[in-house]
Amino acid sequence: MGFPTALAMAITAVNSVLLAVLVAVWASNYRRFKTTMVLGLLGFAGVLLVENLVALAFLFNGMRTLYSMDPFVGQVVVGMRLLELLAVSLLTYATLK
Repeated sequence: MGFPTALAMAITAVNSVLLAVLVAVWASNYRRFKTTMVLGLLGFAGVLLVENLVALAFLFNGMRTLYSMDPFVGQVVVGMRLLELLAVSLLTYATLK
């Protein structure tokens, strides 16, 4: 496994943990307040969590050969995962404040 793959997997795992925290907080808030805004946030985090878990499984299984064939693809995937990490980190910070 190359460095871009391992880095992408680590970032995706961190994203998944942060999204799980958001799902837990927003599920609790939805049970308490029953607002459509919180339900929308819960749905957003849930869908993004599923996407990250699928991406993690895909990185474990299928992306190794793609990264080894074209290192640029690995760099792009890492860059996109880093952007997602920034967005999810900011959202988690704001939610927990």
